[in-house]
Amino acid sequence: MPASSSVHPPSDPADRGHLLTEQANPRSAQLDQLSALELVDLFNQEDHRTLAAIAAAREALAAAIDAVTTALAQGGRLFYIGAGTSGRLGVLDAAECPPTFCTPPELVQGIIAGGAGALVKSSEGLEDVAEDGAAAIANCNLQPQDVVVGITAGGTTPYVRGAIAAARQRGATTVFMACVPADQVPTEADIDIRLLVGPELLAGSTRLKAGTVTKMALNIISTGAMVRLGKVYGNRMVDVAVTNTKLRDRALRILCDLTDLDRDAAANLLDRSHQQVKLALMMHLGGLDADAAAQRLAQHGGHLRRSLEAEG
Repeated sequence: MPASSSVHPPSDPADRGHLLTEQANPRSAQLDQLSALELVDLFNQEDHRTLAAIAAAREALAAAIDAVTTALAQGGRLFYIGAGTSGRLGVLDAAECPPTFCTPPELVQGIIAGGAGALVKSSEGLEDVAEDGAAAIANCNLQPQDVVVGITAGGTTPYVRGAIAAARQRGATTVFMACVPADQVPTEADIDIRLLVGPELLAGSTRLKAGTVTKMALNIISTGAMVRLGKVYGNRMVDVAVTNTKLRDRALRILCDLTDLDRDAAANLLDRSHQQVKLALMMHLGGLDADAAAQRLAQHGGHLRRSLEAEG
């Protein structure tokens, strides 16, 4: 369970000084007097806390993986929504799913307060309107089989909280991801992920440890769900989109490593599979032509291992 805070909320609701992410870190009280090497060492020491935070949130992260897997398997979508650094990290994770797992762009989507322009230019003032978050959700035509992950380091961002409330009203599964304890900022989301890395070295700068641990958590959720959906064989990204020279090289190495083929034969197989690594493996390992291999994969939800085991 997330740790409790001994700092009580102030009487002024606009005062966020009690939040864990806003407190001053005693270990960096002399930050402006450190040498470059001392700065590196201190950052390194503090970043170890991200690993402990992920470990403490393991059950909530696993619940999120299961929820996303179920949703996507049933035709749902995954939405990340946030503002500032949190929003940018959600958009980044969503953008990396199509090339890594050959997913359609609409399957995993990132929403940031201020839209695309906020990715490269600060627009943090846009996070203060809960109705804007609710409107963003409404624009997505959200369905009950969808999952919405609200990302807010300090937990109080109105834009995110408005989005989560709107998603709940539409029956979608909601996930709340924050770096403050639940007793400081409660939530009514279905899954509550608290990544407690403690105060930042630069007080309040949540692009530091909070940003790092958020990226780690998103890596785990999206990759974990894609693994469960059968887009991975062993530890290879067999649904990789072969869209450039680097990715074709990776595809060929995957085929060579998982078969008895040399590189030229692997290239021929990849071409016959229309640049689809999973299909190529099903063809070769299952002794099937492209149409039969595609049919076998479809019968088993795109899971290569299940398809091969059924074939055997």
